[in-house]
Amino acid sequence: MVKKISIGLLGLGTVGSGVVKIIENHQDKLMHQVGCPVEVKRILVNDLEKERNVEVDATKLTKNVEEILHDPEIDVVIEVMGGIEETRDYVLTALRNNKHVVTANKDLMALYGSELLTVASESNCDLFYEASVAGGIPILRGLVEGLSSDRITKMMGIVNGTTNFILTKMSKEGRAYDNVLAEAQELGYAESDPTADVEGLDAARKMTILSTLGFSMKIDLDDVRVKGISSVTEEDLRYSKQLGYTMKLIGYAHRDGEEVEVSVQPTLLADTHPLAAVNDEYNAVYVYGEAVGETMFYGPGAGSLPTATAVVSDLVGVMKNMRLGVNGKSAVAPQFPKQLKNEDKMFSKYFLRIHVKDQVGAFADLTTLFSNYGVSFEKIIQLPVKNSDLAEIVVVTHQASLKDYETIMEELRGLKILDSIKSSYRVEGEALA
Repeated sequence: MVKKISIGLLGLGTVGSGVVKIIENHQDKLMHQVGCPVEVKRILVNDLEKERNVEVDATKLTKNVEEILHDPEIDVVIEVMGGIEETRDYVLTALRNNKHVVTANKDLMALYGSELLTVASESNCDLFYEASVAGGIPILRGLVEGLSSDRITKMMGIVNGTTNFILTKMSKEGRAYDNVLAEAQELGYAESDPTADVEGLDAARKMTILSTLGFSMKIDLDDVRVKGISSVTEEDLRYSKQLGYTMKLIGYAHRDGEEVEVSVQPTLLADTHPLAAVNDEYNAVYVYGEAVGETMFYGPGAGSLPTATAVVSDLVGVMKNMRLGVNGKSAVAPQFPKQLKNEDKMFSKYFLRIHVKDQVGAFADLTTLFSNYGVSFEKIIQLPVKNSDLAEIVVVTHQASLKDYETIMEELRGLKILDSIKSSYRVEGEALA
């Protein structure tokens, strides 16, 4: 019988502090779950003297990671320090030293997940990473355990709280992107360099993890088509609302037969779609299964305690496996070879906003171009542009393949009537407006 489980914690920032608080405050719960005390023995920090928002015995703090990775008494390493290359080395060392690992690092898992899981299996160790996607929402556990008997056909959702906060404020308050981004940075929702969030890279890494698990197929970050929100304007959102849509940065993963597509891009959702009502920093993921139908996972996508809750839940899973003697047995290699869809098999509706010369026959030229590829319009708005000889045309198309739509865009740029293409976005759902 294990008398005590010792934890080595890499990082004592926002999430790390939450982990310490939960382990200390929920000892009775943890004891009930695993039958023995749980202790944070050592914590890796950059600054031993820094003031923190959690009380920690100073003797537990260290700047030397070797004191954690090579301590034979430490059973589990919890990694919440972030980073990629150096952190990969730490995690590999921990696993090879027969220490189980829990991480909240989506960047690490998106890039090196297969390698790390292989080493974990070879070392008979657990490597759990629930907190790497959607904070406190148990989406990975839901896929791996709750929906393990089903065949997942589609996953789509809001997996980045920063961009959802920005788009919510822009849409509801009519504010400019730069203004809302500055507020998000002041509130701590966005980093001083927000590129990973606003350009979609953070969401793409999460969708890499989700699609690999959901489709049991090794999806790489380079397989994800990515477009961020930095070019979204107040005009785009105003027209979206007028047409019955709400804009969100949507991670989208779809399987047809054995072929898949994965993307992250600003998307116009019909106002009736449940994801359209997910606001501010909240996350939500829709999962479609052949047997279960539609399910949705919703909750806070970031923050100290929500993310720490997911980390400690993984810790409980490790500890239960220790009691049963089945550590390192949960990782399952992808079942299917990767098969990505070609662009002629990716279908969607599209929102397009352009400025054209306000002259007879301009709209006819536009409709002719689209009809040449069998694409028709579902919604149309045409207005004169003030103080100019231009007209603004906004359309929502019916379903079109990505290949045809990109060809249309290329030919559109060559039309003499065109002044400029203002914006173009994917559309999901049937709007009532």
